[in-house]
Amino acid sequence: MRECRVAIRGIELAYFEWGPRVGPTVLMLHATGFHARCWDGVIRGLSSERQAPRVIAVDQRGHGRSTKAPPYEWGEFGADAAALVEALDLDDIIGVGHSMGGHATVQAAGVHPERFRALLLVDPVILDPAAYAISAPFRSADDHPVSRRRNQWASPEEMFERFKDRHPFSLWVPEILMDYCRFGIVPDGDGFVLGCPPQVEAAIYAGSAGRDIRAIIERVTQPVVVLRAKARPSGHDGPLGSGAMDFSRSPTWAGLAAAFPNGRDVHHPELTHFMPMQAPDLVARHIRDAVADPAFLSGSHLDG
Repeated sequence: MRECRVAIRGIELAYFEWGPRVGPTVLMLHATGFHARCWDGVIRGLSSERQAPRVIAVDQRGHGRSTKAPPYEWGEFGADAAALVEALDLDDIIGVGHSMGGHATVQAAGVHPERFRALLLVDPVILDPAAYAISAPFRSADDHPVSRRRNQWASPEEMFERFKDRHPFSLWVPEILMDYCRFGIVPDGDGFVLGCPPQVEAAIYAGSAGRDIRAIIERVTQPVVVLRAKARPSGHDGPLGSGAMDFSRSPTWAGLAAAFPNGRDVHHPELTHFMPMQAPDLVARHIRDAVADPAFLSGSHLDG
């Protein structure tokens, strides 16, 4: 594994790279409040293969070891991803994005369609179009409850012990929860603080209502698979900024895959929104299939 930095759009992004710098590149973008190393469990499933692919996992703006600099509008994350693709001269990309990272992956593919081979969107936060007309109830990050999240930790181990028996963390693979804790905090004096400060995370959620990207979706002709978790109840299709955030269920529009010219929906009602942490082998299998033969995305591949 190689830890690297790249300067784009007036900020510096940290990213981590595995595998040879030849062949297809798996570009992984994490969810809001997470970081690049949350993908380690999935990557372990890829590295078991005889010829593991090149993998690049990014700490997005405001997260992990990357620059903490606004704006934190959702379009900025997509523009950052597109700029990173260009700066690193990536090609033959399999874009893998979880939650907000899936939203950014679609935006990047819309900017550089010639550089992407296929997309795997893991419960991306792309909502039913009607939801974008609903205003989020929080006017600013200060109003959002996430802004009051605990930010001081003595050690990764303390954080792990605090979370391991709490839902939904209790459903995660313990090793992945430890990755989340170990790499999700950064040194600060005698202790640690979150790599994604609560104010940053709250700002991202508070702005989650206004990024309808249907025009981009229609231009993404690459094969796309949308992995969806258990659906939200009818009538709960508003933005993530609204009310209590129930991550046991999927915020993703059920019609999203059909909106892509070459999309396929894979529904896993037994899983929560945190699919890469709960079922890393499932996500790794889809990536392996895309690396081996993107034709599986057209429906010739059967999920088992």
